[in-house]
Amino acid sequence: DEILFRQPESTHLGDCPICLLPLSPSTKDYLFETCCSKIICRGCDIANKLLREREGQLRETCPFCRHPQPKTPEEQDKNIMKRAAANDSFAIRQMGMKCYREGDYEGSFKYLSKAVELGDVGGHHFLGALYLEGKGVKKDYGKEFYCYERAAIGGHPRARYNLGLDEGINERYDRAVKHFIIAATLGN
Repeated sequence: DEILFRQPESTHLGDCPICLLPLSPSTKDYLFETCCSKIICRGCDIANKLLREREGQLRETCPFCRHPQPKTPEEQDKNIMKRAAANDSFAIRQMGMKCYREGDYEGSFKYLSKAVELGDVGGHHFLGALYLEGKGVKKDYGKEFYCYERAAIGGHPRARYNLGLDEGINERYDRAVKHFIIAATLGN
């Protein structure tokens, strides 16, 4: 319990690799760069665009690695697959999410399990959802809870919120409140 209820220093996303400020868990506040698999805050993205305009550059580039931005979704997928082949846990999780959206739940489970093996906190959260829904795997509330706990310990605010819901359903309200407070502090 001590580890589970310890307040994480930041969300599972960590800090922007450019400005080193903590990343918000809100997807509207950051970008995932498929070329280098970095998560960049909106501020650094805007600063990159302003710099590009000032220097007269026509082609958009990644704020981190300066690689040209992909022009098509196919180029984006190619970049993600290249990063996944290099065992990048975030890219592997993105592949798992893509499989999920396409209805390939077994493929999603395979990719998310690999991301979790590589230490991806978000992978734990989405793997927990697969166990909850019974998609691609047999429903298993014990494994769902375990995955959400691992993700929550790693600073995933939505997993923390889901644990609060589970604790509330099981009438452990003191534990539920602790989870909700930590989730809110992390931005959920």
